[in-house]
Amino acid sequence: MKSKFDTKYVVMTAMFIAIAFVAVLIGKIVPNVAGFLSYDPKDAIVVIAGFISGPLTCVIISVLVSLIEMLTISTTGPYGLLMNIVSTCAFAVPAAWFYHKKNHTHKGAVIGLGLGVAFMTLCMLAWNYIVTPFYMGVDRSVVGGMLMSVFLPFNLSKGGINAGITLLLYKPLVTALRKAKLIKESSNPQKKTFNWGFTIFALAVLLTFAALLIVLI
Repeated sequence: MKSKFDTKYVVMTAMFIAIAFVAVLIGKIVPNVAGFLSYDPKDAIVVIAGFISGPLTCVIISVLVSLIEMLTISTTGPYGLLMNIVSTCAFAVPAAWFYHKKNHTHKGAVIGLGLGVAFMTLCMLAWNYIVTPFYMGVDRSVVGGMLMSVFLPFNLSKGGINAGITLLLYKPLVTALRKAKLIKESSNPQKKTFNWGFTIFALAVLLTFAALLIVLI
């Protein structure tokens, strides 16, 4: 039984790694903010995997996808690798942890994602202040002047968009995985009903933060 479980976990994790990397490629279509801050939707895929399998899965997928990105299409080298891992984990791990703590409820998902957005935004302010001067080759005061005007709204919009995408895609992906027998069926019949209000809320979150990102671009 344990071997069967491990095989399913490996297959599911590999699938999410592939989807997350495709999301990285899709994100390349979006213009950069301030010339080097790039949005990609992979964080939504990572946190969905975490909602299913727990926070540790978020870390595993984040590290592997970031490594693949650095070795294939990235031009930012170790700096991009580090910041990608930190940013994704700061968003996905708190969200997945809270969702599991609240027993997979809609409320738990929304609050967890809110925590993820807030923690990632604050975390990246600190990491950008510390690391970005070395990447840009500028004085730390220059980066400090960009924290509130560039880094804060960018990370807030990035997190908000990925939260909206997560709320929209989680149920369809879970349904597909259940049909593929990669995860067990839900024991709660209410979770199988379509919730228009929740979908409208997710769309509102997505569109609001997408509008903010468009303004920054």
